[in-house]
Amino acid sequence: MSPPVLYYLPPSPPCRSILLLAKMLDLDFELKIVNILEGEQLKPDFVAMNPQHCVPTMNDEGLVLWESRAILSYLVAAYGKSDELYPTDIRVRALVDQRLHFDLGTLYMRLTDYYFPTMFIGAPLDEGKRAKLAEAVGWLNTILEGRQYAAAEHFTIADLTLLVTVSQLEAFEFELRPYKHIRQWLDRCKEHMAPFDYEELNANKANLLADMFKAKMNQSAAS
Repeated sequence: MSPPVLYYLPPSPPCRSILLLAKMLDLDFELKIVNILEGEQLKPDFVAMNPQHCVPTMNDEGLVLWESRAILSYLVAAYGKSDELYPTDIRVRALVDQRLHFDLGTLYMRLTDYYFPTMFIGAPLDEGKRAKLAEAVGWLNTILEGRQYAAAEHFTIADLTLLVTVSQLEAFEFELRPYKHIRQWLDRCKEHMAPFDYEELNANKANLLADMFKAKMNQSAAS
């Protein structure tokens, strides 16, 4: 059986979550970098495979998936030695799924809405979008109240994808001090992920994106 092929860009937060999970599962990918900053995702062979031409995209012996949270769920089901990361108990799984959707459709979306236009095209920061992001961070803080982890009594893929998002916020120097439950959960998750190359695969790449953002901010201020 050939290993799954992962088309990715290392600094991309959704790609980072896949790489971290692969470490947890002791799963080797055939890795193929797609530099979206250079438009490589628009090459005809890639568009033929994924008409949305986004990363991460995974091809596992003909099964082509994109959307990182769908890939996370599949990989645990296909390669996990247990259901711990994506529990089969339907009530617990429902909470995991809800947190995955919250990250995709609310928290991570609001992060990208606020930071990415500045980082990629030099647009001025929009304080209205920052307020929407702070609202979503507050919701996560409330979700985590009284909980060790986001959805279950242990670490799941819900924590993994939220960890990548929140650690990117931290790298962007979003003020997390008012959110006590998030800070406690974040420290707990970082400790849990430390044996799985967390610093190299996630923290360093989060700082790389943050450096790109700060450079664009400095460039805009100087112009």
